[in-house]
Formats: sequence, structure tokens, C-alpha cells
Amino acid sequence: MADPKGFLTTPRQDWPRRPVGERVRDWDEVYVPGALLPLISAQADRCMDCGVPFCHDACPLGNLIPEWNDLVSREDWRAASDRLHATNNFPEFTGRLCPAPCEAGCVLAINQPAVTIKNVEAAIADRAWADGLTPPRPPDRLSGRTVAVIGSGPTGLAAAQQLTRAGHTVAVYEKDDRIGGLMRYGIPEFKMEKRQLDRRIEQMRAEGTKFRTSTTVGRDVMADDLRTRYDAVVIATGATEWRELHVPGRELTGIQQAMEYLPLANRVCEGDLERSPMSAAGKHVVIVGGGDTGADCLGTAIREGAASVTQLDIYAQPGAERDEDTDPWPTYPKVYRLSAAHEEARDLGVAPAADADARLFAASTLRFTGDENGHVRALHLVEVDAKRRPVEGTARALPADLVLLALGFSGPDRDDGLTEQLGLALEPRGTIARDVGFATNVPGVFAAGDAARGQSLIVWAIAEGRAVAAAVDRRLTGSSRLPAPIGPYDRPMSVQEPAAGEARGR
Repeated sequence: MADPKGFLTTPRQDWPRRPVGERVRDWDEVYVPGALLPLISAQADRCMDCGVPFCHDACPLGNLIPEWNDLVSREDWRAASDRLHATNNFPEFTGRLCPAPCEAGCVLAINQPAVTIKNVEAAIADRAWADGLTPPRPPDRLSGRTVAVIGSGPTGLAAAQQLTRAGHTVAVYEKDDRIGGLMRYGIPEFKMEKRQLDRRIEQMRAEGTKFRTSTTVGRDVMADDLRTRYDAVVIATGATEWRELHVPGRELTGIQQAMEYLPLANRVCEGDLERSPMSAAGKHVVIVGGGDTGADCLGTAIREGAASVTQLDIYAQPGAERDEDTDPWPTYPKVYRLSAAHEEARDLGVAPAADADARLFAASTLRFTGDENGHVRALHLVEVDAKRRPVEGTARALPADLVLLALGFSGPDRDDGLTEQLGLALEPRGTIARDVGFATNVPGVFAAGDAARGQSLIVWAIAEGRAVAAAVDRRLTGSSRLPAPIGPYDRPMSVQEPAAGEARGR
């Protein structure tokens, strides 16, 4: 603990964002370049080095947060990088994309703003790359065992890197033309520039991981063939089965899934397209869904030059402070948050029908109506109460030339042939069934990440990748020294409803 009084004398200061009027004219990351490092040592001083650091438990990776906070406060970047990478393969990803449950579990957050853990993490990762502290780590010797990883999102990449470093020969199969999964084509450039992803992939190539792009296992390569060729197979395909909105008028053109829309904008940034065929330019856009994917659509539509953008959230607007009855510390609270995209919407006034930041809370879609050509022109909605029941007299319509459905995902793609060819057992909700060792019902085949857990956070995806790597290594060699931060049935800290006669607990 470098400064015992840091949490008393230093206020929280976050990584500043670029001015809204400047950043919406490009696709660069929203933060001021170089503005984080001058802040971060003092911010790390705010860490109290708690005797029981709840931030460890709030983070599924078990990041050693007080340790690298102390090292950053002393500006020992090499040691800080070592401690950070000891538990996290890709801290530059989580430092930008994770909603930071660790900060919700910070002891300081009981009655003060939490330590800027996420910013410290990003600063360490960026400094490590700048100072050459992240060289490839190829294995000293090969095991002679081979592993196929299906999917190159954060789970697949984490599993592949861990297994490669353990000495196994690993090939990653990806259906898209570039590696990265949803980080490549689902996360907008303004949230994470793809150079962050590209340099990790080059590091993994230098370590010995092989990549097979434009290859859909189950179609281009038969799943049984893959199982025959490799000693183990890890399925990390993610939860790509998007949820639908079954209301009248859904068949109209101009109503798209978010994951049909976002990849095209990313391909424009990659240089594949000059202009997205689904561009929001000049259109009245309505986004159905109040989560992060909806916010990504919002920021993208603003940059494409939409005439207006409105985001519908079926939940009521949360309060600014934690509700201690429903979300007690150290659980992750449902509070009002202003993402970069919502800040842009507020300042630019892109949603005349919304209160402040483009969001209409407690709003449910009734139907769509279109023109004589069958193209959507309006979304009809109604306000709902806490039980999602329509409130009488609140129905109205919004102009809509483009509607984006951002309703989340239910599980892996059921039509790619992989599940059927391998004969994989599924859970009732559609995810891949597995045992306590991440193994499926098919010998030698393991499942990890959103494909088995269900839709979750990037930090859980990386933790799953590290844990399944340890399980595969143990099966191939009889034992493993790889860390396994979580089990397949672990879940985020939450308030559990007590059984009859039991006390309430977490």
C-alpha cells in the first residue's frame, strides 16, 4: 500500500473522453490518447490493499488487483505487467470492454467512488506493449498432443494461448475471414481499435498457435473428421443464436438484427467496404434492446449520420445509486450508466422522442407498420409497468426507416451442423451440456464460453478459456499446472432468494 491515505486525499478521476463533436466524426477510440498514464499512479494510490479484497471474488479471473495497484503506484510497470498477465491473457481487451464487476466489489465502493481498476488495467497493458514487456512465450518443448479450438472469440483465444504455452500443438478454426469473433466484427472500432486484437494474434502466431480462417466446422470441415485428427477438441463458438421479436410487421424490410448491422460497419473500418449496405445515414433509426449491443448500435448509427436514433429499453430507468435491498455490495448493481454512445446521443440530441440520452425506458414494441413497398416506416410502442404490463393510454409511434434488434443471444448456432454431427447433448435452454470438467458427452470434446455458459461478459469468457485449457491439459497429460480460475457452474455474485427457514445470503 504505497499511500495509506490515498483513498482519503485523492478523488476518483476516470480516463477522459475526447469531445463529442470530435469523436463522432471518426471511428477512433473515444478516449483522449495518452491522457491515462499521467493520472493512473495517483489513482492506483486510492487502493486500500484490503485484508479481504472483494475485488478478487468479483472478478472471475481472480485478478491480483491490490498487487498491481501497488506496483503501478510505484511505477514498477514490468512487475505490474507480470502480475496482471499472471491471471489475464488479454488485459487490453478487458480494460476496454469489461463492465468492471471488480469495481462494484471494491471495498472503497461501500461509501465512496471505487478505485478505477479498469483504467489501471488498461494502462498497465498499454504500457507493457509500449515498453516491449509482452514478448511471445513459446513452449520450451512440445508435448506431441494436438488440440483443435473451434471459435476465435475471447474464450477460444485464451484456451488456445494457454494450451500452446503448455506445449500442445493448437489450431484455431474460425468461420469468418479474420480472427477475433465478436471482438472483430461485433465490437465497434470506437470501443476497441482492432490493432489491440491484431497484435495479440501476432503474439500467438509467434508462440506457435495455428489459425484457420473462413472455415466453418460442420460445413467446410466435418466435425467427426476434426475429432479424428486431433487429440482433443474445444468448442468455443459463442452464443450466436440471436433472440427474435415476434410482433406484427416483423416481416417488413429494414428490420435487422444488431449482429447483421454491426459487422458491416466494422468491415467498412477494415477497408472491405466503402459504405455499409445497411448504413443509417439519413435514416430514422430505432434500436430495440437496452443492453451494450444496443449502445454499440447507437454509437455506430450516430457516426453513420442517422437523422435520429432512439433506443428502447423494456426495463424502468434505474436510479443513480445502488439499491441495497436488491443489489447489496459487493454485487454488480443495476444503476443508471452513461456510456460513451449515450453521452454522444445526449449532447447531440439525436433522439427527440427520448428524455435525455436516446433511451426510452419501460417501453415495449407493439408492432411495425410500413409503406406500399413493404419497408418499415414506424414502430408502435407502449409504456409498461414493472411487470411488463401495458400502461393504458401510453401507446404511440416513432418514425423508423431502420430498426435494429438487440435482444441478446440464446445459445450457439443450431444450424451449423456441429451439434448434430458430434451428437452433442444440449441443456434445455439450448447451450451445450458439460460436466464439472468442461467435458461434453462426446469423449475428447470440451465446451466453454457462451456456447455452454450462455451469454455473458468478456471477463467470464476469458476465465472459461483458461479453465477449459487446464481441463484439456489434464486429460492429455494426466495433470496440469495451468490455472483454472472458475468451474463450469460458477456464477457472478448475486443475492439469492432464501429457502424456507434459511437466512438471506449471497
